[in-house]
Amino acid sequence: MGVFVFLPLVLPLTAWPIARLAEHRLHPRTATRLLTWTALLLAVCSTLCLALLMVVGTAQLPGNPLPDGWSDPEVREAVPYDEVAGRAAIPALLSVLVSCLAAEWRHRRVRKRAARAVAGLAGRSVAVLRDRVPYAYALPGRRAGGGQVVVSTGMLSGLTPGERRALFAHERAHLTGRHHRFLLAVQLAARANPFLRPLRTSVAFTAERWADEEAAARTGSRRTVALAVGKSALVSRGPHGAALAHFAAGPVPRRVAALLGPPPVARNWPSVFTTLGPAMWTAAAGVTVSALSSANSAVTLFFILHAALDA
Repeated sequence: MGVFVFLPLVLPLTAWPIARLAEHRLHPRTATRLLTWTALLLAVCSTLCLALLMVVGTAQLPGNPLPDGWSDPEVREAVPYDEVAGRAAIPALLSVLVSCLAAEWRHRRVRKRAARAVAGLAGRSVAVLRDRVPYAYALPGRRAGGGQVVVSTGMLSGLTPGERRALFAHERAHLTGRHHRFLLAVQLAARANPFLRPLRTSVAFTAERWADEEAAARTGSRRTVALAVGKSALVSRGPHGAALAHFAAGPVPRRVAALLGPPPVARNWPSVFTTLGPAMWTAAAGVTVSALSSANSAVTLFFILHAALDA
């Protein structure tokens, strides 16, 4: 195991370059999926690393449930360990678990509160609430593509008919693409390892851009979608959609600028002669090394424990 067990804790740094570059150089759909899976894999490896450090570093503490054979000098010499790091891994791992559970609980609470707001409009794909406060959000359902688009009369009153269609298309794109799952996944990953926070920020932006492009394709007017994004951001103060896919979320000026430009092109793996290519290869290398280091440490610990049990 040795120093390799520590690598997954810091290897998320290799994904930082791709986080910002993917926002501008990749199609939003591709960027959202790529960054989410990268964050998830790195977070799983990082959490596994903490668990292994805890087991190895605290094996000689009183009350440890590991077998007695673990304390044999031959066994201890076979696995380099650091008792300080092992003790530190205990509160770190507990904080990760508590933080992730709190994020999941908050996400469910927000969804339930939003669902109660439209309880009398169940079964409708669009729920218009009589509220002067302008807001619009996508309320996911249990089935893929299901759910409701919830919008207030205060929001609709500030948009033209074409901009309203753009708003509905945007929110429907969030539901169809199940964007709330990507957002929740990167949020949990960032709580598991703070080094993954740039990826969380990037996915929040690319998910909005993904919905923007879907809305532009459905309405046939990128300019109309850009106007809808800008107007809704100016008037929106929605309290319901903080943890859901929200229409006015994200850096609005960059979204508007992207919509006023040409549509993004879905590309294959970029060339190494571009700035995006090396960044993607670096992130891929970081994920690979993190996975191999975690697997190697876990397998090594398994065989050591197996030998200790047979001793």
